[in-house]
Amino acid sequence: MTEDEARLAVADAHRSEWTRVVAATLRAVRDLDVAEEAVQDAFTEALTSWVRDGVPKNPGAWLTTAAKRRAIDLIRRATTYRAKVQLLVEPDSFLDEDPPEMPRKVQVEKELVGDDTLRLIFMCCHPSLSADAQMALTLRLVCGMDTVDIARCFLVSQTTMAARLTRAKKKIAIARIPFIVPRGPDVPARLDAVLGVIYLLFTMGHTAPSGETLVRNEVVVEAIRLARLLHEMAPSEREVAGLLALVLVNDARRESRLDVDGRALRISEQDRSLWDHEKIYEASGLVATSGRAEPPGRYCLQAGIALLHTTAPTYADVDWSKIVRLYDELLRIWPSPVVELNRAVALSNISGSEVALEVIESLESDGRLDRYHYLPAAKAYLLDQLGRGEEAETARARAYELADNEIERKFISERVHGS
Repeated sequence: MTEDEARLAVADAHRSEWTRVVAATLRAVRDLDVAEEAVQDAFTEALTSWVRDGVPKNPGAWLTTAAKRRAIDLIRRATTYRAKVQLLVEPDSFLDEDPPEMPRKVQVEKELVGDDTLRLIFMCCHPSLSADAQMALTLRLVCGMDTVDIARCFLVSQTTMAARLTRAKKKIAIARIPFIVPRGPDVPARLDAVLGVIYLLFTMGHTAPSGETLVRNEVVVEAIRLARLLHEMAPSEREVAGLLALVLVNDARRESRLDVDGRALRISEQDRSLWDHEKIYEASGLVATSGRAEPPGRYCLQAGIALLHTTAPTYADVDWSKIVRLYDELLRIWPSPVVELNRAVALSNISGSEVALEVIESLESDGRLDRYHYLPAAKAYLLDQLGRGEEAETARARAYELADNEIERKFISERVHGS
């Protein structure tokens, strides 16, 4: 096997096997730093071994074995090995392949307890960690995302994010947070955070923060799978239903987001016949059910906004007045500059581009979205509507500078140069 072929095989394995390898290694050594370093070393080892021996029949099993072997070696070499054993090793029952026996509730709960990805997420979403640390650590461990990409997601520097991740891992070790899916009264305290990281996971797949592909399909599929598991776990929780509806309706447009040449398309340009109407129908039912309670939650409102786009027969038929009202309610319960930006774009279809531009310039001046490339992109769009072409090109140039996804950069570049 050539080196290039081995690199492609390792990249494929990283996308599909990272979470399972991390979880299996963490189960064995109970130390996040050791587990993460060992897994990274295993993937590095694969680059040379697979060139020599070819790709194994089960890449995930090969990587897990290599990572566990490396982790054990790291621990044995550590001068503080005995201290770490006392600090990090959980009771034997937690080291078993299956969780300890407990009174049965419903079958689905036993399935959830055995899901390694949910174990990772619930561990990362322990209440002792800050919300930002919970989300960042989940993206690192569950997705294997680089610190650079996570920093972009949070609009902070790489150094800041690296320090945040280090502190979070140390806190998990010191607090001896177990690698399990909690049950009973411990679930509500973590559920909001779990919903947040699963949605963040979906957004990272829906529009990749960097690279040469717009969508990371395997990340999207995993986020939807986790949302479904949570809905099975807590079918009466309206925000769980709202999250599932939101990821389904957004993913329903996946096949229409690029043209035949691989160019990104605005929603107004997309072929609606390519949309997955089964997902849209399912999302509609979930919103109808979860939206009965008052007041509706964050995810239910976001799903409702997305559904107003996807259920309209054409882009011209979108009910912008309803969308703005939903954004107003969303801002009331979840204030966010990104929501304000999206509301401004929707408002332009009712009150005109000048009014919307004032909102965007206000957001621009307060600095919260300085590194968010969609702000200058939206500004450029509104300036075009107002016939202010030179200012629009300046704004697009700023959006191009901030964007890291190559398809999005190409999309912006074509408009900067008027093509």
